[in-house]
Amino acid sequence: MKQTVAVLGPGSWGTALAQVLAENGHDVRIWGNNPAQIKEINEQHTNKHYLPDLKINESIRAYEELGAAVKEADAVLFVVPTKAMRAVAHDFAQVAENQPMIIHASKGLEQDTHKRISEILYEEIPAEHRRGIVVLSGPSHAEEVAVRDITTITAASERLEDAAYVQDLFMNGYFRIYTNDDVIGVETGAALKNIIALGAGAIHGLGFGDNAKAAIMTRGLAEISRLGVAMGADPLTFIGLSGVGDLIVTGTSIHSRNWRAGNLLGQGHKLDEVLENMGMIVEGVSTTKAAYELSRQLNVEMPITETIYRVLYEDEDVKQAAKEIMLRDGKTEKEF
Repeated sequence: MKQTVAVLGPGSWGTALAQVLAENGHDVRIWGNNPAQIKEINEQHTNKHYLPDLKINESIRAYEELGAAVKEADAVLFVVPTKAMRAVAHDFAQVAENQPMIIHASKGLEQDTHKRISEILYEEIPAEHRRGIVVLSGPSHAEEVAVRDITTITAASERLEDAAYVQDLFMNGYFRIYTNDDVIGVETGAALKNIIALGAGAIHGLGFGDNAKAAIMTRGLAEISRLGVAMGADPLTFIGLSGVGDLIVTGTSIHSRNWRAGNLLGQGHKLDEVLENMGMIVEGVSTTKAAYELSRQLNVEMPITETIYRVLYEDEDVKQAAKEIMLRDGKTEKEF
């Protein structure tokens, strides 16, 4: 059934998801706060800063005015950086006139509060303006979705019927959705894998080989699982798409901005220089701080996250940090 969907955030992922929805026959609107970008989408049907090779479906309309974008929408998809999520959700609540399904496809933890994105949305959007909240997450590069490469991700909600609605919205011959009711696990895996991707990139930048990359990703997944379970997640979620799947795609690919940032750090570049040159948000940097603080609060051991935190926020030399983590006291593999 044709639905009206407002996509809030015309970055690479928001644009790719809007394209999927339009190809599925839905009425798609995309909102952003950059007038030049909105004009480009409407007139040129391109978004060259984010997806330079994509010709955007001409049925997609872009809006500067949030109220017009979400008016009578059946679903509203939030795809904005974590640091902007609360403000955009608040603004949406001020202009919303109906009760759409709320979906988010962002990955991170809020600074200071350490809250997951669905928690922010519940706080900022009153019940009369949300039919439900669904998380859309998993191993996916916007660049590959944009060229219809085969992709499988997860729609997670406490109510599986809401997840199934999102599944029906997005599924097609190249974009497959699985449902899940473990919102905590899906959001935690999505956020924390960006930290490990930074580390995996740094390992590559330092010149280490496949053994080291396998080590950091495997032990990184153990850290993700430990913190997730302490937060209330189902441990089985972390061997699924939004756990090991998302970690593989983010921790091994040049498409991943977190991997690319880590690679530059491993080559000796300073964090400020790396972030300036990326041109896009690197969610793993802020998530590292939030996860480090949360791990201490919950008394969960996360040595890789702690090491990356010291490199990012205490200016520790990345080569020295790699050496120190290898010289930690020996443990059993199952030891927390």
